[in-house]
Amino acid sequence: MAKLTKRVVDNAEPRASDFFIWCDELPGFGVRVFASGRKGYVVQYRAAGRTRRIALGAHGVITAEEARKLARGHLGDVAKGGDPAEERATRRSSITMAELCDDYTRACGKGMILGKRGLPKKASTLDTDRGRIERHIKPLLGRKLVKEITRADVARFIHDVIAGKTATVEKTGLRGKAVVEGGRGAATRTAGLLGGILSYAVSVGVIEINPATGVRRPADGKRSRRLTPEELRALGKALDAAEAEGEGWQAIAGTRLFAFTGCRLQEIERLKWSEVDIAGQCLRLHDSKEGASVRPLGRPAIRVLEGVRRESGAIFVLPAARGGEGPYGGLPGGVKRLTERAGLSGVTSHVMRHTLASIAGDLQFSRPTIAALLGQAGGTVTDKYIHHLDAVLLAAADKVAGEVQRQMAGV
Repeated sequence: MAKLTKRVVDNAEPRASDFFIWCDELPGFGVRVFASGRKGYVVQYRAAGRTRRIALGAHGVITAEEARKLARGHLGDVAKGGDPAEERATRRSSITMAELCDDYTRACGKGMILGKRGLPKKASTLDTDRGRIERHIKPLLGRKLVKEITRADVARFIHDVIAGKTATVEKTGLRGKAVVEGGRGAATRTAGLLGGILSYAVSVGVIEINPATGVRRPADGKRSRRLTPEELRALGKALDAAEAEGEGWQAIAGTRLFAFTGCRLQEIERLKWSEVDIAGQCLRLHDSKEGASVRPLGRPAIRVLEGVRRESGAIFVLPAARGGEGPYGGLPGGVKRLTERAGLSGVTSHVMRHTLASIAGDLQFSRPTIAALLGQAGGTVTDKYIHHLDAVLLAAADKVAGEVQRQMAGV
């Protein structure tokens, strides 16, 4: 064949076993077509009497032209007497955990590591990953060689995070600070990330076996809490009092939306007017944790949205308190302040999300219905052609939000 192009690769059909398609224009450059249908670009050459092959990247993650450029660079090194595969192997054998973490985040940033539903990680998810890497993984494991990390090291890492060994207070900006805590929840989520990074190390040939496999992670107990009717009543009173006293409306409206919708923090924090469909009684979220998602709204949530002061040209439902085009950034702190005013501690948007789900369960709604209300994996309404939600689902949202409102009013 002649030049290896995107069209050629797209049209290549998988066979019973893997095979290669080579480019005549650039000898040594090719694509491997796996029996599974996956396709990956490679460069092949001979050095020191041996045939060597380097994986360049998956088709779809990098383009044919990007792969060609990488291949040409490697072949140029070979022409100068180099052996890129051997150099890569030497580097990998001496790579530290800190260096592996940096490689991992760079690969994620280029879309080369796929997350949920086979899609690249979102920028917000990658920011969270970087925070866990810098605050927990690097301080505890960063100096160790990846090839020397054992299951015992992973288990010790989890224990140290639970014990608060990495807890600290970091300065953010001129007057801000970030409190880095340990605990079971932080240990569980960071251990999951560590396992993913070590899986990446296996995939690129740094190690053969993931030492995190089989290491038990603690259950995250924070996620099981729900508010009682008495606590919801106290929260309702606190919100009414704060509103009467003229406290910041964004925090009050945001807290009510959490309570009536069960939405995630960023789904309300970054909610845009373009995603609000009052006539259709739903939110048409463009980019939720589970991708595009349509969420039914009960009447209490609709009344909150109708009561929000919408300035001309506003993009976000909860705009920045000091003006500007950005979203309100004080929502987590506002929820904390308002719930503490109600005499409650440790209440987050996730606690209110779990509370709404629990109340839906109390009302005997099925798991698929509750999943659809919350936009959970497997239950999310995602069809971009849906213009009218099922009347049953709207009725469920109305009944559940109405019950939350009833308990907040103490009726």
